[in-house]
Amino acid sequence: MLLIHCPHCGEAREEEEFDYAGEAFIVRPAAPEQVDDEAWGDYLFCRKNPRGWHWEQWQHAAGCRKVFAVRRHTVSYEIAGSWTLAEGKALYLQEDPA
Repeated sequence: MLLIHCPHCGEAREEEEFDYAGEAFIVRPAAPEQVDDEAWGDYLFCRKNPRGWHWEQWQHAAGCRKVFAVRRHTVSYEIAGSWTLAEGKALYLQEDPA
């Protein structure tokens, strides 16, 4: 069982209160109408699947219902922290500016 801290509520709660919302900080194509089908398919369906630290989005479904960023290790399930999306994106960009 994961214990997840909601940065909006300021409380750590059991994972049953949260919904996983996928990989965080996926960049949408700037001009989607000009993207070919292959690139659009990559945007919609291809996700990183790392063995190690990974940025995710979670929603506090049974609480404030807000979405936030979590940095979690995919092997050990250790959580490095949770941040609002804006705070998390700033940290993500420092770590992976690509």
